Amino acid sequence: MLREIFEQPDTLSTTLQRYVADGSLRADTCAPIIEWLQRVSTKIVIAASGSSRHAGLLAELLIEDLGSIPVDVEYASEYSYRHQKALANNAVLVISQSGETADTLAALRKANAVGSQTLAITNVDGSTMAREATVSFPTVAGRERAVPATKSFTAQLLNLYLLALMSAVARKTMDATEIRLRLAEMEALPSLIETQLRPWEETMRRIADSYHAARNFLFLGRGLHYPIAREGALKLKESAYLHAEGYPSGELKHGPNALVSPTTPLVMIATVDHSAADSIERYEKVVQLMRDMRQQGASILAIANSGDQTVAALADHTVFVAPVREPLLAICETIPLQLFSYWMATNNDIDVDNPRNLTKAVLAE
Repeated sequence: MLREIFEQPDTLSTTLQRYVADGSLRADTCAPIIEWLQRVSTKIVIAASGSSRHAGLLAELLIEDLGSIPVDVEYASEYSYRHQKALANNAVLVISQSGETADTLAALRKANAVGSQTLAITNVDGSTMAREATVSFPTVAGRERAVPATKSFTAQLLNLYLLALMSAVARKTMDATEIRLRLAEMEALPSLIETQLRPWEETMRRIADSYHAARNFLFLGRGLHYPIAREGALKLKESAYLHAEGYPSGELKHGPNALVSPTTPLVMIATVDHSAADSIERYEKVVQLMRDMRQQGASILAIANSGDQTVAALADHTVFVAPVREPLLAICETIPLQLFSYWMATNNDIDVDNPRNLTKAVLAE
């Protein structure tokens, strides 16, 4: 798992090279996906499970915001049992690392059966989903051996940001200059992550030592960061066998706050894209929540922009990520949370690559 976490700059770079060249979307690999998006008549339904569903939750916000295409996200295991009348006329995107996940494959086949246009994002070019979908949009993360998804998840996030940009091309909602700027930012991401990986590891190792006795965690994020909070909680469950839940930050006071105590730490994503007014507004709400939680005596682990002393002063522990555009922040902040799960598991003498009761691909419901 640790090796695969450190491979992420390379896997992100390799995935980018498949779809971006000379600052533009490659026609040979992207044209079929843009054409698929142009055929969307009503909305896109995303069907996925586990980490892949968390990636889908982020994609919902990106595609709606950038491409103005309505998106719903379904649990693949539930989608398969929906009445066919409810499924007609929707384009369906399935997301799966292996391309063989039983419930996601069943969702794809149900969508194909009702005549939906389907798109598959998988990490295996020749997988069943890649073959059976109308269009395949593979990540290029390479084989992932550890059961917890790390490099495959960030590759999915990258593909889905690309998909959102392609939806903007298909719907003509963003000009070419803006698209080129965003693609240039994406191309700079792998090296930016490379420079931060070792400091993130060292910081998270120390923080995990300080939380050695904790058995319950609440992960909080707003907007694009909520799916990352969900993913961080899932990583801690499956890697370290600890109870963790992910919530939108604004939902904490609607029930979960009863759990907050010095023995139930909060992991709060408090990054911000200063170029976006809505991101600034969300950030300010998160900072106010941190102030409230400090008054309650909560223990807080924060993910914040480099140099953010406001957040650092409110948190017991802070991990810094370099400031970038918000969709890229979501990719960056995922990696320290992966490292936190790794060290929490290792400190408890858990075989993090082979957690109990779990398999890499769920091939039977």
